[in-house]
Amino acid sequence: MASFYDAMGENKRNSIVLIAVVFALVLLVAYFFAYLTDLGPIGPVIAIFIAVAYSIGGYYYSDKIVLSISGAKPAEKKDYPYLYNTTEGLAIAAGIPMPRLYVIEDAAPNAFATGRDPAHSAIAVTTGLLQIMNRQELEGVIAHEMSHIKNFDIRFATLTIVMVGMISIMGDFAMRYLFWGGGRNREGRGGHPALMLIGLALIILSPIIAQLVRLALSRQREFLADATGAQLTRYPPGLASALEKIGKSGSKVARATDTTASLYIANPLPGKLMSFFSTHPPIEERVKRLRAM
Repeated sequence: MASFYDAMGENKRNSIVLIAVVFALVLLVAYFFAYLTDLGPIGPVIAIFIAVAYSIGGYYYSDKIVLSISGAKPAEKKDYPYLYNTTEGLAIAAGIPMPRLYVIEDAAPNAFATGRDPAHSAIAVTTGLLQIMNRQELEGVIAHEMSHIKNFDIRFATLTIVMVGMISIMGDFAMRYLFWGGGRNREGRGGHPALMLIGLALIILSPIIAQLVRLALSRQREFLADATGAQLTRYPPGLASALEKIGKSGSKVARATDTTASLYIANPLPGKLMSFFSTHPPIEERVKRLRAM
């Protein structure tokens, strides 16, 4: 039987490996971008600047944007006393400030966390979740979302998005540059055929590979949040039971989008592609791991 610490350590190692893969891909694409376009180091620098500038706004304002898109309203303590008490207790156990609480009027049971760090964080739950969860299940869900905050998953996601964005920008720019006759093909100045072929293949395929790695990283962070949440409550069956109820409901969260789907505790858009193209691991696998702890 795996312990909380074994599961957490494995998922942290997997996350670091995936980040390293994306970083290596950035370096490879940057090299071939400079090689194919003849722009030298200035080309990748431009891509880095654009990707970072684009992500800064999302990083600092992501919580307000996501809460607004999702239709989340502040949860008043007098209206949701148990939600507040549960969150306060788990925040103390996690050693972080209590997140702001929000409620989404939606019958589909689900929840998400957002915010760039523990001091600027929020947890939103649907009314459907509050209606069907018992005390231990609700604690499991809140502990999972608080674990995303404690583990700085928003920062992790932002770092990944920046790197994936850099790859996409360089790939798109390189293809347009070459299409209009620039780079190594200009004025008959050809590069080494093998390097040209490898570079073109990498430029074309790298955005797809980077997105697949980003999704794999998202799934690892879900496993990590499950393990950390189970450690906080010291009762893995609570979260396992909650996930089973969410999975059986099969309900779509009305205001969830492809952009916000990865934040939720479970896929809020049933029917979307799973496996390699999913932001979440299969619920069955998550439940199996939790019950084995």
